[in-house]
Parts: sequence; structure tokens; C-alpha cells
Amino acid sequence: MFDYIDGAADDELTKRRNTAAFSDYDLVPNVLAGVAQIDTSCTIMGRRSALPLMLSPTALQRVFHWQGERAVAQAAEKFGLWFGISSLATVSIEEIAGLVSTPKLFQLYVHKDAGLNSSMIERCQAAGFDALALTVDTIVSGKRERCQRSGFTTPPRFTPAALWSYATRPRWTADYVLRERFRLPNLDSHVQEGTGKAVSIAEYFNTMLDTAMDWDTAARIRQDWGGTFCLKGVMSVGDARRAVEIGADAIMISNHGGRQLDGSRAPFDQLAEIVDAVGGQIEIICDGGVRRGTHVLKALAQGATAASGGRLYLYALAAAGQPGVERALGLLQDEIERGMRLMGVTSIDQLDRSMLRTR
Repeated sequence: MFDYIDGAADDELTKRRNTAAFSDYDLVPNVLAGVAQIDTSCTIMGRRSALPLMLSPTALQRVFHWQGERAVAQAAEKFGLWFGISSLATVSIEEIAGLVSTPKLFQLYVHKDAGLNSSMIERCQAAGFDALALTVDTIVSGKRERCQRSGFTTPPRFTPAALWSYATRPRWTADYVLRERFRLPNLDSHVQEGTGKAVSIAEYFNTMLDTAMDWDTAARIRQDWGGTFCLKGVMSVGDARRAVEIGADAIMISNHGGRQLDGSRAPFDQLAEIVDAVGGQIEIICDGGVRRGTHVLKALAQGATAASGGRLYLYALAAAGQPGVERALGLLQDEIERGMRLMGVTSIDQLDRSMLRTR
């Protein structure tokens, strides 16, 4: 389970770059700015957020902790943040919609089964989700070697090779065996894979997802959805411009946490180039590698609307469920507030490139 969260593609170079990229820039503070009162809030895709931070959609959360997406949703609501659920979520669209009022994003994988795609979009419309994010960088799976070595599948299998791991983690094993049955409720009315049939994530992506997806597909999904629309996985200026052309409201600059094309750039490294090309025409969310509040501030100073990430809360979810996620978000909030004060900033919109220097 840990290797699924922590691991990435091939040599995991890109995964390491995602966080290391922030270290190549220094923050330039301003002093004597009167920072007794600061405002950390901002507007993301038309909804107010208490912090310039989103919790990115991630799959299979009840594998890591029995509370799964419920814990993340409730922690996000407590902190007033956007959060997303994956097509491969382990809690249904409808339950999440009824559980919290915080802004919600649904991350869509385009499957070969057109009926399944339509079903998920229609369910999100009926449930009142605030935005749809089409993931565009997973038409085939990256080579996740840690998962290949461990034999990780969804749902997890009790194999002889894994028996010792399960036996030495009795609480996780008891939660998995004795609590509600593991399923992928946004998919299992159409496909067995991932719920009734154990498969690796690589096998799922390579057999179930539509490799023919193109810009016409994205434009059609935006039209079918009819609401706030985001493309997740944009990493080039050309693709950012095409996103503007099809009428997307936002893009998430993302390399899927380094889990797809190893050797690609970090989102933060690519941010300035994309901001210079399409900033002001579309919202730009820097997704990936965020581990500190100062990473969020650097992304905003470079021109991002907000920052987002998945691992920043997944480690905490796996460790302690909802209290763990709340602890992680509390640390990030504290770091953002402290960083703003030390930089002489009283509101998010005061962050700009004058406060950054390349190392």
C-alpha cells in the first residue's frame, strides 16, 4: 500500500523533481508591512477557498484507510477547501455530495465504455458537483515498478507472498476484512474490473481507458458536462492554448505525480512558461510536489491561481484517517500564514514574481 502511494514511474526521477523544483527558487521577503491581519482566501473556479490549496483527486482511498474519501471530504470541509474524487473512488458520487457542502471536483477517466462515461457525468450533474476535471495524461499507464514488484492490485489480494505483510498489520487487515466490502461504486454498475475482479492499475489503464481520446473528445465532454470544466495533466504551452480554445475554465499543470512519463518536467518548472502564454485567459493550478506552505506561496508568486496535490494528504490519511488529514492541512495552513507574514503579504493577490529569485 505504501509503495502505491509513494512510488512513481520508472526511475522516479520526475517524482523527485516535482518537490525539488521548489528549492531552485528563493522567496524574497518584505518587512515592516503591518501583517497583524492577513487573508489567505482566494477564488478557485468560481468558489471561495479558505486557502489557495486544493486536495487533488486520488484513487482507491479506502485501500489506505477504511474511512477513505469520507475522511478527506470532511477534513476539506473543516478547512474550507476544494477537494476532488477520482473515477476510481471507493465512495460513491452521491454519498460524497450528500456528506459535505465544500466545493467538489470529479476527476473523469475516459473509458472505452461510452455508457460508463455518460453515467458518471450524469451522476455528477444530478449530485451537484461543482466542476469536472478530465484527466488527459493517462491514456496508457506509466511503468510503476514498485507496484509490479509488490503485485499491488485493486482490490487487494491475499496472496502467500503478501501474507506476512497483512499479518504484521492486523489493524489494517481487520478493517479491510470486517468493514464494508471494498468496491468502486462509480464504475461497478458497468465493469467488474477493480471491484469484482482484481487487476493492477497498469492493467486497468491499459485495457479500460480510451487511447483514442483527443481534443474533439475533450470538447465534447465539456459540452456534455455543461458546467465548470478543467483539464488535468496539461504540461505544455501548446496544450494550454488548446485548452483555452475549447473553452476550459481551468487547467491543472500536472504530471500525475511522476507516475506516468518519467523524465518529464516538474509542474512548478513549467508554470512560468504556461502563465506567460495563457495567464488571464484561464485559471492555472500547479498540481504536484507540494509538501510545504512555502511551496504554495512560490506557485502563486509564479502566477498560479492555486496549488494542489495528492500525496500531501494521502500519507496522512493512511497513517491516521480523518485526524491525520486534518493534522496535515493544519500544518500547511500554519506554514502559509507564517510565510505570508514573513514575506510582508496580507492577501494572496499581493504575491508576484518580484518575490522570487532563481537560485
